Amino acid sequence: MVKDFYIKNMVCDRCIKVLKAEIEAQKIELKEIELGRIQLNIKKDIELLNFKTIVESNGFRLIDSSEDKLVEQVKIQIIKIVDQLPLDLKEKLSTYLTKSIHQDYSKISKVFSVTEGVTIEKYFIKLKIEKVKELIQAQEKNFTEISQLLDYSHLNHLSRQFKTETGISLSEYKSQLRISQNPLDQIV
Repeated sequence: MVKDFYIKNMVCDRCIKVLKAEIEAQKIELKEIELGRIQLNIKKDIELLNFKTIVESNGFRLIDSSEDKLVEQVKIQIIKIVDQLPLDLKEKLSTYLTKSIHQDYSKISKVFSVTEGVTIEKYFIKLKIEKVKELIQAQEKNFTEISQLLDYSHLNHLSRQFKTETGISLSEYKSQLRISQNPLDQIV
């Protein structure tokens, strides 16, 4: 029986790689895998049990409720946006999410806020700040270049947001080379 499984905390290509390798090692027929979703052809009950063990032993969780699926879809879409630098969102985030998830934004926003305790916009900002930290640690770009890559209208805007989110300035962060990046699956 071919079935889709929705997975919480699948946030990067390494997540896909790990799950794919372990599923294939168990000889479970993998049809498709992408961030947040795996399609399998389950032939025996033991395969389903093994799959659930693989998911949980790697720090992921199967998603059952439609609300949790929706929230995870939002997170994955926003992670994809922030991963593609330079960030070039040609429309409002709300419009982009409505088109990509095929749901009304008011529903998406309400479910996300209630479930996560933070607005979609705030989550987007938090992800952008994590990307800023990553870029500072790489030491390949200056602050102006980083602000342009992440589509900030001005370096001051990035500076204010960074200070608000982290409690320190960009310069302080860089001088301390703080390795305090938050895992993407723990941002809310």
